[in-house]
Amino acid sequence: MAQRVFYPASSRVTLKQELKNLQDEPVEGFRITLVDESDMYSWEVAIFGPPDTHYQGGYFKAQIRFPVDYPYSPPSVRFLTSMWHPNIYESGEVCISILHPPINDSQSGELPSERWNPTQNVRTILLSVISLLNEPNTDSPANVDASLMYRKWKDSKGADNEYAEIIRKQVQATKLEAERDGVTVPLTLDEYCLRNRAPIPEEGSSFLYDDYYDEEEDEDGGGDEMF
Repeated sequence: MAQRVFYPASSRVTLKQELKNLQDEPVEGFRITLVDESDMYSWEVAIFGPPDTHYQGGYFKAQIRFPVDYPYSPPSVRFLTSMWHPNIYESGEVCISILHPPINDSQSGELPSERWNPTQNVRTILLSVISLLNEPNTDSPANVDASLMYRKWKDSKGADNEYAEIIRKQVQATKLEAERDGVTVPLTLDEYCLRNRAPIPEEGSSFLYDDYYDEEEDEDGGGDEMF
């Protein structure tokens, strides 16, 4: 018999509101959709490479998975696009303090205040990811080879460009996917910072964020049951 998983109404409502806020007031450089309209716990994020960085012109996809007790436990963020970065594992998982559970871990070198707490949200995570792309943390790298390569690039003031060249090729490879998705990647700072409201749902779609689950909120005692 399939195992039953209950999705608490409280986390579902929290995520619904966060998604609506991000659609109404987007974070510059990001576009957010649901992987499946029936699953509020899995989001797909398109990340546009910030201008004047190695990632400029890039179109990177990532997935955010939320635990059922969100926001008391942190979500996970995994890049679906290949990323060469000191703080991203080869699997695509992002290693950043804000995504680590709020426990005392003397071995990590992180303060409890730097880790996840329930006052954090998706917006702060996205801003942290952009900050990480611009300023990698090489003190506790997830990708040691990328970290060493980045240090060589930085110490040589760009003379050793192996790190930058790998990222340039990755950025170039994302342009084809952007074309397939019909996405225009922002290249200038003005384009990157332009805020747009969420697009009107395609014809035939009944998905409205304001109405998501509203009719089902209390039918099963406060949680969804999935098999």
